[in-house]
Amino acid sequence: MPYVNIKVTDEGVTKEQKQQLIAGATQLLVDVLGKNPKTTVVVIDEVNTDNWGIGFDQVTELRKQTK
Repeated sequence: MPYVNIKVTDEGVTKEQKQQLIAGATQLLVDVLGKNPKTTVVVIDEVNTDNWGIGFDQVTELRKQTK
């Protein structure tokens, strides 16, 4: 039973986009590894940008710098 965990920042990912991620990850495992989609689990975790760091900085602060 494959398990896929996708982590994204909590910046407005829509229900439709999440469905596309679930379908796409599942299809990838079907195509590449021949896995059964009925036993493939995909979990999407949305992470607050304060809890996501790149280099030495929180993504929240990095986003402020790019505006």
